[in-house]
Amino acid sequence: MSSISRPQTTLFMLISVDGKISTGSVNNRDVDKDYKEITGVKEGLKQYYDLEKQTDKYSLNTGKVMAKIGVNSDDSPIKAPEVNFIIIDNNHLTEKGILNLCNNLNELILITHNKNHPANNVLFNNLKIINYENEIDFVDLFSKLKNEYNIQKITLQSGGSLNSILLRNNLVDRVSLVVAPCLIGGKDTPTLIDGKSIITNEELKNIKALKLIRADILNDSYLHLEYEVINI
Repeated sequence: MSSISRPQTTLFMLISVDGKISTGSVNNRDVDKDYKEITGVKEGLKQYYDLEKQTDKYSLNTGKVMAKIGVNSDDSPIKAPEVNFIIIDNNHLTEKGILNLCNNLNELILITHNKNHPANNVLFNNLKIINYENEIDFVDLFSKLKNEYNIQKITLQSGGSLNSILLRNNLVDRVSLVVAPCLIGGKDTPTLIDGKSIITNEELKNIKALKLIRADILNDSYLHLEYEVINI
């Protein structure tokens, strides 16, 4: 773990064998929806959701992912009254989406640098907003989450771009992966870690070594792999 006082974090994701976290490059492609239609994949999918129920009570995600799964619609797909969400968002969530989340979660902590974010129009006791001036300082944010909000553990379930930012800032301690038995492909399809590609020798320090701490063979050719991230 890095030297700052912050929560212990675990990146928990469902991936394909080739590391994809979506089934395509457009918003209507989604593993939660599409895997249910694929013979040889759909049979073991429930194991991922069973493991997801065992993750930390604080889950960090993005407004983009929330919008993609439909929280801005009239009927929110999120029904988790015991779970707390930390959502990074500037322009994907609507006021209706914020209301849906507040009505279906124990607590919502919204992180933004949009001064006009629609969350400012929502008055709920379980909504907290952390504002940044120009861009979100994730090292500062994680320090705040522990020292001001007393959050000890967070499960990270964000997209590949944010995962890259967190990993390269030494903010990921463990990786817990459920591997679905499929190959998806597509150079524009999101992967577990996206973001800026490594070019120079100096940037090789951004490659994080992992120590395997658990490997379970699940039913229907699924795997569950757990790693410790070696943050140097």
